[in-house]
Amino acid sequence: MTGPGAGRYQEIAAEIRRRIEAGELRAGDRVPSTREIVREWGVAMATATKVLTELRREGLVRAVPGVGTVVGTGDRPAPPPAGGYGAAAPAGAPARVTRRSIPDGVLTPERITTTAIAVADAEGLAAVSMRRVAAELGVATMSLYRHVADKDALLLQMMDTIFGRMRFPEEPPRHWRSRIELASRMLWATFRRHPWLASAMSVTRPQVIPSALPFMKWVLGALDGHGLDPVTMFTAYITVFNHIRGTAINLEFEAEAEALTGLDADEWMDAHQSAFEAITAGGDLPLFERLSADGGFDLDMDALFEFGLQRLLDGIAVLLDGTR
Repeated sequence: MTGPGAGRYQEIAAEIRRRIEAGELRAGDRVPSTREIVREWGVAMATATKVLTELRREGLVRAVPGVGTVVGTGDRPAPPPAGGYGAAAPAGAPARVTRRSIPDGVLTPERITTTAIAVADAEGLAAVSMRRVAAELGVATMSLYRHVADKDALLLQMMDTIFGRMRFPEEPPRHWRSRIELASRMLWATFRRHPWLASAMSVTRPQVIPSALPFMKWVLGALDGHGLDPVTMFTAYITVFNHIRGTAINLEFEAEAEALTGLDADEWMDAHQSAFEAITAGGDLPLFERLSADGGFDLDMDALFEFGLQRLLDGIAVLLDGTR
């Protein structure tokens, strides 16, 4: 139970704690993410983050790469203080740390990076910090700096690790278009799995990510030998990449919006349907009226990606025809 002066985050933490102690959530079960907490309890993202931070401090939950935050296993959490879970600790008292620390020899750049990716996948890139990753691993924050220079270096390692998981076939398709389609869909799937990744990348100031080079090599290789000069080939490659990345940026925005409103894109459009109808009612926008009559807007991100990709490839086909 929380004390009379407990904050909202403590009340929510107490409810999740109750579910764990009652066996409703068992060891290894996934607990509500920050976005799910926002949706279920109607609180701000910062409050939801404090909830999981409190539960991690108590050793009740931990982050699992590729899964999210789950009920912890291994060390048991420390018993609650006299006032119960959520009771205020004496001024100056250290926070409870019940997770077993990782021996320094076991703490590796790979483990740090994998943990950071898991946090970003579950809660967004803003939730990743050296302090947060150290807490997930149960080590002192400063111990991370023996393996990773800083957060910027960690982000580069995260991106390099993710791109390193892309595996192109040894024998590429023979046609240039099929080759670019394959690479583009692989990249889109990667952005789908990691919604924060697209916004972390830059086109105008590209980061040095060695494992991303095979994608560039694959697309440029598809365009080479068709009469284009190197500058035009590279510009075509950047245009294709920027379409995929630019579309994927919306994935993170949509996930955050859904968490804050509790509505997915279709539900949001339905809720605002009357407002759109009011705009088009005057007859000044006949095409919008026809669109509404035909079923409204289709905001499926996969369809948007695929439509744009095909139109880009149509344009490249015209460009290649002009060089023959």
